[in-house]
Amino acid sequence: MKVTVLGAGRWGAFLAWYLNRLGHQIMIWGRAASVNFAELMETRRNEYLTLPESIQMTTDLAAAVNFGSVIVISIASQNLRQLAQQINQFPVADKTFVLCMKGLEEHSGKRLTQIINEEITQPCQTAIWVGPGHVQDYINGIPNCMVIGSDNINTTKGLVQEFGSELIRFYYGQDLIGNEVGAAAKNVIGIAAGMLDGLNYSSLKGALMARGAREISRLVRAMGGNELTVYGLSHLGDYSATLFSPYSHNRAFGEAFVQGKSFDKLAEGVSTVKALMHLAEKYEIELPICESIDTIINKKKDAKEVLLNLYLRPIKFEF
Repeated sequence: MKVTVLGAGRWGAFLAWYLNRLGHQIMIWGRAASVNFAELMETRRNEYLTLPESIQMTTDLAAAVNFGSVIVISIASQNLRQLAQQINQFPVADKTFVLCMKGLEEHSGKRLTQIINEEITQPCQTAIWVGPGHVQDYINGIPNCMVIGSDNINTTKGLVQEFGSELIRFYYGQDLIGNEVGAAAKNVIGIAAGMLDGLNYSSLKGALMARGAREISRLVRAMGGNELTVYGLSHLGDYSATLFSPYSHNRAFGEAFVQGKSFDKLAEGVSTVKALMHLAEKYEIELPICESIDTIINKKKDAKEVLLNLYLRPIKFEF
C-alpha cells in the first residue's frame, strides 16, 4: 500500500518509520519553512529514530497527496482546517484520511473528523487512530494497544488489517464522538496531573483519574456518543501514558506551568481546554476539572488554590 504521512514531528516521523517497517511504501511531507523537517531531510534522523532510505520525503503537498491512497495526518490540531482546505485543492476523491491527532478545534469545539468532512468536499473516507503509546517505547520494541475507528466499518477493518502488528494491536473504534472527545480531553486531564505533580500533590491523581473519566463521560453522552467509550483506550486507557509518563508533553507542561518554568513543546491540552469550555456551555454540562484548568491557564488564577478548592468542595456522592 502507498501511504502518505502529512506531518514530520515526533509522532509523524514515527508513523512513517512504523508503516514502512510493515512493508508499505511511504512518503512523508513537511512544511518547507520547517527547520526541523529540513534537518530530517538532510540527516534522516531526529532525537528518537532514523528513517530508512526507502522512505521518500517532500515539501511538495501536491506530490504528497497524490502519492498515497491512504493519507495519514499528524500535525497540531489547530492547523488541521487550514491544511484540509489546501488538500481539497487537489484530486483526493476515494482516498482515506487517517487522523493521528488528539484535539478539538479551539474556537468551535468541533471534532477533527468534522473539520475534514467540512473542508474536503470530495467523496473520501475519514478515520481516527488514537490511544496510548509513546515513540520512545515503540522504538524500543515495547508494545501497546490502540484504536482505529471510522463511520465505515469496512474502512476500520481494512486499516486495522493493514496497520496492525505485534508492536501495535488495534481495536475497532465504533463511536467516533466518544473516541475523539475522549482522546482530546485526556490531554487536559494530563495537564491537571502535571500540576498536581508540580505542587507535590501527586497522591490526588487517583481522584483525578476517577473523576476525570466520569466528567468526560457525561459530556460524551450529552453530545450523542456512548459514555462507556470514555472508559476504553482512547481516554481512560491512555491515562498511564498521559498522567504518569515522563514522556507526556501535557503532564510536563502542567508541572512546568505551576513551577513557573517555560515549556517549548506542543501540549494539545492547552487548546483543547478552551474547546471543552465551549462544549460545556453548548451542552449545559459541568466540567469541574476542565474548568479549573481553564481558570488556571487562561484566567491566571492561583493553581494551588484552584485545585485544592476543586478537591475540597462540599461532599457529594461519587457518581
